[in-house]
Amino acid sequence: MTDELTGPEQFTDEDRRYSGSRFRDVVDALFANPYQTVWGREGEPPLPDREQTIKSVFGGLLARGRSSRFEGASARTLDSAADLRWGSDRKGFARFLHPTGVCLVGRWQITEDTPYSGYFRRASKALVVARYSSGGGGNRRGRIRSLALVGKLFPTMDPDHHMPLRTANFITQQDIGGERSDSINAAELRNAPDVTVFRRGPAGTLLIKVASVFRRVDAEPTIRQLYPIAELGKAGDEPTRAPAFMRLLVAPEQPVIAGEDLDVRDEVMAQIFDRGDPVPKRTLTFTIDVTDDGDTSGTPFRVRRTFRNWRRIGSLVFDNAVVSHNGDAVIHFAHPTWRQDRDDPATATRLNKVKVR
Repeated sequence: MTDELTGPEQFTDEDRRYSGSRFRDVVDALFANPYQTVWGREGEPPLPDREQTIKSVFGGLLARGRSSRFEGASARTLDSAADLRWGSDRKGFARFLHPTGVCLVGRWQITEDTPYSGYFRRASKALVVARYSSGGGGNRRGRIRSLALVGKLFPTMDPDHHMPLRTANFITQQDIGGERSDSINAAELRNAPDVTVFRRGPAGTLLIKVASVFRRVDAEPTIRQLYPIAELGKAGDEPTRAPAFMRLLVAPEQPVIAGEDLDVRDEVMAQIFDRGDPVPKRTLTFTIDVTDDGDTSGTPFRVRRTFRNWRRIGSLVFDNAVVSHNGDAVIHFAHPTWRQDRDDPATATRLNKVKVR
């Protein structure tokens, strides 16, 4: 991974100028440069693979300069709300973590009564752009990997809404140390995943270094709170009421895509498309479960979380997808800074791009 591909990582004028995005502009950007013009068609080039290693993220075990660059990138994901980060050459920047993935387009819908605010309220509907990716052991089935789904909600159901809209982002993932899941159907994605550092073997050193950087720029490196969604579209004087935990599961009616050593990007695409046919044929649905009842135990190297009283409140339904350069290098998903009280903005760890707690 070259310097040209990875920088600049810090907060820039492009981030500073952000005032919202049009859904259509973001989708058009994702579909502008697919790696395969038609997914799975004979003669198309293979999808690119990029490893995550101590060297690619930090420049080596003892390197210093790259560590500060990764720290700048970590702070920027907390401070920048930008949906697209183009860079001066309009090619974006390669990710340090989860460098390859597949982007999805669809809708968020809450169908059940809830005590929460914003787009967790019943009857809430939003357009969604999401990215499914794999961290750790690569993209292939049968290996230790950490599957993840991140997304951004646009507070509209009009794909051609003409005004830029500020989005709300969510982050969900399997065990950060990885799991050996047979398919995306078997993966449990949560905003508060378990952590098994040494499940990756020697590569666990990378997780330890990453966690140390995350703690320097924020407070809690393994939980991504849900208040951005609970604050989307609500009146300024209305109190925030966000669930503590969210779980996304592939809906039980979705088929399991067969194939040994299957790339997760191909697996996701096959849920929606037939190989070699550019027209979407099906949808991919995830159920949305929430709870406020959970506990954390263990050590920093082996974090275990237990939950009770999950409630199914809605679904994410995706009807299009693409594997593209802009999906790997341009789209940006803001990470929420930790709040001591998830419903109180005044308790945020970072304020005005500075860690204050």
